[in-house]
Amino acid sequence: MTSLPERAGRRCQNVINPLHAAIYFTPDFQQEVARHGVTDRMTSYFVGRSAAFGQVGPGPVAAAFFNFKYELVARHIPAAWDVITPQAALDARLRAADSMLRRLLGEEAIADKEMAEAAELALRAAEGCSRAARPLYAAHADLPVPDAPHLALWHAAGLLREHRGDGHLMTLVDAGLDPVEALVSHTASDRGMSPAWVLRTRGWSPEEWAAAQDRLRERGMMDAAGELTAAGTALRKDLEDATDRLDRAPFEHLGAAGTARLTELAGAYTAQAAAAGAFPPDLLGKG
Repeated sequence: MTSLPERAGRRCQNVINPLHAAIYFTPDFQQEVARHGVTDRMTSYFVGRSAAFGQVGPGPVAAAFFNFKYELVARHIPAAWDVITPQAALDARLRAADSMLRRLLGEEAIADKEMAEAAELALRAAEGCSRAARPLYAAHADLPVPDAPHLALWHAAGLLREHRGDGHLMTLVDAGLDPVEALVSHTASDRGMSPAWVLRTRGWSPEEWAAAQDRLRERGMMDAAGELTAAGTALRKDLEDATDRLDRAPFEHLGAAGTARLTELAGAYTAQAAAAGAFPPDLLGKG
């Protein structure tokens, strides 16, 4: 049983996740890690998101990230650790989050009491998360919580993002989807990322993409035009519903009223950040 309205946790995740994820698109982070000698965008992504693991090799990173080709990860990790240490990457990411949020939201919003309220709510929700079988969440949960409210909110948004993400990977494996099939079916859905964007950033070739489409057609999940069939659409819905169930604990811990308030506050910040250009214009859609 749940005390939350249907999909309340998902709605909250949909607006708080982008507050953290914006760090992967902002020039602020590129500038910070470039001072250490990291100038490649993919290298900066891998070091920024995996630094909480410490100085690991490509295996754990590819496993935890799931939909990036191992060979792509291995081109950047562990060689990047000869250029920047994990702690330096984490410090650079926090400095970048500070400058990014100040630019996107403005100094007035950063200092507003509602920012502190949002941070307190998000951190309270994160108290309900579980480390078990969630490696990316667990690694980030070991990091200290920043003192500044806007950075505490960004940190908590990251914890909630990785907790849901780890759970989502469980559902993909359970559904028998490999990384490319998961990407193909995701990009074919109404709310998916752009296939062009995914192909540029995940390391898979057009041939591997086409082969995954063929496998989904054989399962009746995709039609000849590359669109999801009714069965494919149902599968994607089932995946999100299963992810909701695995991600229920933090929002049950926060409660219905707290979840609604966090959704309201985070939604306003995310809308403002998006309007200020936080995300690439070609990130979403089937183009």
